[in-house]
Amino acid sequence: MTGQDTLALAEALTVPLEDGEMLAAIDLGSNSFHMVVARYTLGQLRVVDRLRETVRMAEGLDSRGGLTPDVRQRALQCLSRFGQRIRDIPPQRVRALATNTVRRLSAPQAFLVPAETALGHAIEVISGREEARLIYLGVSHAQPPKPGQRRLVIDIGGGSTECIIGSGFDALERESLQIGCVASTRRFFPGGKLSKKRWREALAEVSAEFQQFASTYRTLGWQEVVGASGTNKAIGEICAAMKLTKGAVTAQALPIVRDTLLQAGNIDAINLPGLSDDRRPIIAGGVLVLEAAFQVLGIDRMQVSKAAMREGVLRDMLGRGGSDDPRESSIAALEQRYGIDQAQATRVETTALRLFDQVARSWSLDGDDLRMLAWAARVHELGLVIAHSQYHVHGAYVLEHSDIAGFSRQEQLFLATLVRCQRRKVGKSTFEALPDRLLQQARRAAALLRIAVLLHRSHEADEIPRLQATADGPLLRLSLPRQWLDARPLLRTDLEGEPDDMAALGITLALTAD
Repeated sequence: MTGQDTLALAEALTVPLEDGEMLAAIDLGSNSFHMVVARYTLGQLRVVDRLRETVRMAEGLDSRGGLTPDVRQRALQCLSRFGQRIRDIPPQRVRALATNTVRRLSAPQAFLVPAETALGHAIEVISGREEARLIYLGVSHAQPPKPGQRRLVIDIGGGSTECIIGSGFDALERESLQIGCVASTRRFFPGGKLSKKRWREALAEVSAEFQQFASTYRTLGWQEVVGASGTNKAIGEICAAMKLTKGAVTAQALPIVRDTLLQAGNIDAINLPGLSDDRRPIIAGGVLVLEAAFQVLGIDRMQVSKAAMREGVLRDMLGRGGSDDPRESSIAALEQRYGIDQAQATRVETTALRLFDQVARSWSLDGDDLRMLAWAARVHELGLVIAHSQYHVHGAYVLEHSDIAGFSRQEQLFLATLVRCQRRKVGKSTFEALPDRLLQQARRAAALLRIAVLLHRSHEADEIPRLQATADGPLLRLSLPRQWLDARPLLRTDLEGEPDDMAALGITLALTAD
């Protein structure tokens, strides 16, 4: 089965997006929660509603990775209101993403389970670099770059700052720093006190974060700089209100804004023209981070975009599940980077999808499950580049902990879990990190991958002549040609022991040869 065959099968199991349908993207940021609702019309997205609430999740994050009860409640109430707005939009047309603060929680599921209940939809956690990719996608579609030019995009959020260099609609370099307007204000200006000394010390520390990639970025270069999200927008509005620019942020205007801000002496006393009351408590950290970026990266001028990650999520939803799915490119890149045996990967994928096709209806598996199974088959031997011993464990570790463009953390965990379960015993804790809503699909997809890997253990080029599978709840029946199986005594022995291992997946495997 070729990649095109897999894509066609996955698309057949995916409900196509029809003209007039509504889509929603939710961004659970560290400062604000945003939601944008759009209608798909004649191949285009038309925004019909926007909601924003200041939640300040980062304020509630303690040193142990916990979330204070008041902030937790604030977040859940906001999500409940968002959920009311999108209650009639199908789950497959809604994508909610959590960013820095949820990434830093020591027990994210303790927040995500009630949060998903409040919203009425699944919530995915994404890495900083995936956040950066989506930010760039949103900005580039809102303000298309000139052909052949590179663009630097900076997004200062509540808990992190993303810097991206891109060309066209593709992000070439992505970085995410653990500094944002809420976190930096809390860290460097405790008690709200502002002074030049504190600012100089903080600026040196924040600048060191940008120095980590400054050389790489400068070498690649860019022709224009764009700022995204609320902090940059607020600073641009301050520059305009102070008549320093017409809305852009410049290297000449930024120090004037900073000096005016410091004259207040205390955050509560800040009275910058054009600054909203909502933004006042966190503007100091935002100006600090932007000044560091300007100095270290040598920025002269930054225009401000109205788009941000949520617009990028909407655009990404159009590509997901089709020929423009960014995850396809990421899997292909992993195959190349780790020198995966393409012929063996194709054999395993073909067999896994033959099994999938026969049991998908009985097991309620859909196009997303098929894609995960296909991708897991393609990279199931990734760990061999590290060592043959325990290669399934090595591969799972790489897949779980790498930055893989297009994948949320839950999706990476799903993929890693399938690869981890492909052989040997399945550990009791293997599925612990997955949310409950993904457990059944993961266990069933893992069973199909195990069988496919086992049937191709010898790396034979010949196709299995007849392979039949049926499923009924936890029962999976597998039938193979007796003559073919008799010619492979080692495989027969392995298959006879498989029901015991499969039981750890909650599946009863029944084998027949005829």
